[in-house]
Amino acid sequence: MKHCPLCGRSWSRSALAEASWLTPHVLDRLARTHPDWRREDGACPTCVQEALLQTLLERGDAALHESIQHVWPLNGEDAFGILPTPLRMHADRRYTGKGVTLALVDSGFHPHPDLTLPRNRIRAWADASQEPVRFGLFGAGELPRWPAWDDAAPSKWHGLMTSAVAAGNGRLSHALYRGLASEADLILVQVRGPAGRISSPSIERALRWLRLNGPPLGLRVVSISVAGDPIPPGQPSPMDDEIAALIAQGITVIAASGNDGQRRLVPPASAPAALTVGGLDDKNTFDHHEMQLWHSNYGLADTGASKPELVAPSIWVVAPLLPGTAKAADAAGLFARRGDGNPEVEARIAARKFVTPHYHHVDGTSVAAPLVASVVACMLQANPALRPAQIRRLLISASRQVPGAPRERQGAGAVDAGQALALAIRERQGPLAGYEMSPVITPSGVTFLLHDHDVRQVRVLGSWDGWRAPGLAAQLVEPGVWRADLRPPRPGSYQYRFLLDGTHWLDDPYNPHKTPDGSGRLNSVLTI
Repeated sequence: MKHCPLCGRSWSRSALAEASWLTPHVLDRLARTHPDWRREDGACPTCVQEALLQTLLERGDAALHESIQHVWPLNGEDAFGILPTPLRMHADRRYTGKGVTLALVDSGFHPHPDLTLPRNRIRAWADASQEPVRFGLFGAGELPRWPAWDDAAPSKWHGLMTSAVAAGNGRLSHALYRGLASEADLILVQVRGPAGRISSPSIERALRWLRLNGPPLGLRVVSISVAGDPIPPGQPSPMDDEIAALIAQGITVIAASGNDGQRRLVPPASAPAALTVGGLDDKNTFDHHEMQLWHSNYGLADTGASKPELVAPSIWVVAPLLPGTAKAADAAGLFARRGDGNPEVEARIAARKFVTPHYHHVDGTSVAAPLVASVVACMLQANPALRPAQIRRLLISASRQVPGAPRERQGAGAVDAGQALALAIRERQGPLAGYEMSPVITPSGVTFLLHDHDVRQVRVLGSWDGWRAPGLAAQLVEPGVWRADLRPPRPGSYQYRFLLDGTHWLDDPYNPHKTPDGSGRLNSVLTI
């Protein structure tokens, strides 16, 4: 162990050495903030992440205020410059899908450390590519293994991408690049046959197996990132019935719409009961103003209803590299050579979309669907009583229209994870049922509300009085519900945050209006 030269905390030498992976932008910030610091001294992941996020947020905020349309052009110096997905989607970091089981249907899977360490969260693996379905069940203390799990085949990469995007804990990035449902349990069902083909019967078999075997494992959400065989217009697919049967059991089913940008949907995306998700390009920024649609498929379900119902980020999304592949070896070599200043190294890092030696950024509605599934898992952690119809309604209510995009291509718009959580908590039988959304502004003042059963003290600090400590003391008005009242400030715009137990800062999870706080995180914005 060795002490970080910036903050003094103890870390391993290998963790401190990860500072050498950083872009010149972030290294310059560290050098300006700490004039005596040298790159070869290293820095701990906490200090590195703070500098990285601060740089990215400041650059994004400045670009938005200057009305620059091409936010986040990727070049050699911008590798390792992808915002973490929970930050971009305004997720409530207190909810991580804990206690919820999420199933993914894909071509194949890999038991990556982001899914298996420090606790194995893969509850089951199944191969539904042919009859009979082979499967294995695993405990929290096991290292899950299945036939050909380590063959590094391309089919394994696709399922690793979708499962980690939804529920990876970012272990190889010190939790920076984690999925929203980073504590959810997983069921992985592969459907790619021995000849390399994915067929409708294999997907139907996977859904049937989940319907029969998923409920005892706590299954509540299914994400499908593969497509079946085309069917004639107006003809129902047997897959439709399997999806409807899962939903009747209280299991939400989410399907990727496809990537061709055509008015064409195939099962399962065309299934009337499935929640179909299209793609969004949010420009790798935390703000919603610059987003535009990605080239995903759209069309009509058998009932004539328009699909997709929602869109979610389908580009600039970070996922693990598949261990044992030539691409993973290339990433390790390039980042090891990054410190020598060779411009060819920077160009290759950018061209291959590498973010760190262990991660790259990916695209496709195949990642948009599991992102929405991860939001659903967090909603169910917050309010386990939610049923699929309620979840669909709340996700649609929490979405934002993409400016200038046709309604038939975006449905209700881009999902907002934080607002979806806020609505789930307020839905009937939820912990804040009947309460308004914080902040509540009335002529008599401003009321801030927070739901948290795990804290003993909540305070609200803000710019209305220069962030003067100790701030507003929140009162526990009922179990887990905290309320703080502010006398009416003068008209204007203010920033604020919650302080939990005197140690942890939290932006208001129910307020979608955010701005960088200058230290790599966000403040909430109050406008009077």
